[in-house]
Amino acid sequence: MSFAADILTLYPEMFPASLGLSIAGRALERGDWSLDTHQIRDFAVDKHRTVDDSPAGGGPGMVLKADVLGAAIDSLSGDDDNRPRLLMSPRGKPLDQAMVREFAAGSGVVIVCGRFEGVDERVIQARGLQEVSVGDYVLSGGEPGAIILLDAVVRLLPGVMGSDLSELDESFENGLLEHPQYTKPRMWEGLEIPPILLSGNHGAVEKWRHEKALEVTKAKRPDLFEKFNN
Repeated sequence: MSFAADILTLYPEMFPASLGLSIAGRALERGDWSLDTHQIRDFAVDKHRTVDDSPAGGGPGMVLKADVLGAAIDSLSGDDDNRPRLLMSPRGKPLDQAMVREFAAGSGVVIVCGRFEGVDERVIQARGLQEVSVGDYVLSGGEPGAIILLDAVVRLLPGVMGSDLSELDESFENGLLEHPQYTKPRMWEGLEIPPILLSGNHGAVEKWRHEKALEVTKAKRPDLFEKFNN
């Protein structure tokens, strides 16, 4: 069974976007994974197809209604559907590589893309939505975050990457940022590829790469460096 992603959104035209290109797009064409979008507004019950209302207790903005969103989620989730239900939210758990691997190992995901001031808290609780954040900033909606999450997940699906080994050296896979990379020409604007990388000594190359990964992580992400050493 291929990985199945279902997106609940007010803007289905925002998909597949970059997910239809490059590695993810080729995998989509091959059937390694599937992507379906669902218009939340289709589950509104009034003639105006209303999906939001003002916040209880007052305040600015609008909130997605629990009855509409709950019905939309229920339309996708049968008794045998054990896919995680995700809500892209700035207050969610930060997306990291461990979470990406967990999603990639499953049968797929259902992703709710919020808008406005957020969604009614009751639907989060009643439908067991797992809130996920792609960073400490606020976007206009959950759609860009859903694209980021799926891009990270799809590349880990079986057969998607050209080499299963290529992902093992990448940033965050071993708790460190990736070491510097170089390619031809050997000399460019007076800057040379480190000679050790051209030495043919694979043991020395791996040692150099590990040392550089430590240096890069310490300089650019001291939080990760400290976590790696603990």
